[in-house]
Amino acid sequence: MTFSFTTQSISMSVDEFLLLRDCIYGHCGMYFDEESKYILEKRLYHRLLDLNLPSFYDYYYYLKYNRNKEQELMDIMDVLTTNETYFFRESFQLKAFTDEIIPELIKSKAARGNRSLRIWSAGCSTGEEPYTIAMLLSTIPELSGWNIEIIGTDISQKVLQHARRAVYGKSSFRATEEQDQRRFFHQQDNGYKVNDSIRELVTISHLNLFDSHRLTMLGTFDLIFCRNVIIYFDQAAKKRVITSFHSMLYDGGFLLLGHSESLMNITTSFTLRHFKNDMIYQKPNRFPLGGAL
Repeated sequence: MTFSFTTQSISMSVDEFLLLRDCIYGHCGMYFDEESKYILEKRLYHRLLDLNLPSFYDYYYYLKYNRNKEQELMDIMDVLTTNETYFFRESFQLKAFTDEIIPELIKSKAARGNRSLRIWSAGCSTGEEPYTIAMLLSTIPELSGWNIEIIGTDISQKVLQHARRAVYGKSSFRATEEQDQRRFFHQQDNGYKVNDSIRELVTISHLNLFDSHRLTMLGTFDLIFCRNVIIYFDQAAKKRVITSFHSMLYDGGFLLLGHSESLMNITTSFTLRHFKNDMIYQKPNRFPLGGAL
């Protein structure tokens, strides 16, 4: 049977909204309050057309029981997430990262004979953040010869394809100095591509922050960037994700959130360090004279 719809012929009832909202929340922690019903309806409408479904309830049934439900849940992350980012974003925080946090990590790790650095960009979107991290680390002479691993993950397959191509247009360079653009990129017909020396420091991978099994496979990190991601979560989901971050950081490791985000009323497991350039969350070191770092 084939259906023919107009924009006005499909609307989302309150019950359908609640079913779909809870389904999406259970999958990835993204939360839509009652005032966001129109947004969810607008963004999912074309999925009904593509799948030839007559109602949002049928779409909910598809997400719950169809054999392609897992792929569909991954696909709709592309339309539900906002991926506004650019290179060298939040410069004050990055300055704290390069001028204060990294020297501290170098000192503490080198004292233990450890010359490795693992950094996770959680919610890396189109890749500007993990590549920025790689560019910054490549300019620090003290890290020469170190084993540096930067992992960028996101729930949206679409943005990850962009990140793997590593080719960017004008909007990605709004905070990039000209000399940095010349140093770390080479021009192509369709934009500027990140140089191989930077790309080889970064691994791009698909990840749902609610996937506990996949999280454990990532291992442990010295530092986690998760900027402008938990704003999409409700309080319970924030606690779940932040708890995962805490367990995945070495003692003394750092968690960098977006400038509008905080751990207030979420957890007391982190210490808020007041650096010269910014305030950064740190996992307390249980063994200050011989910890894991």
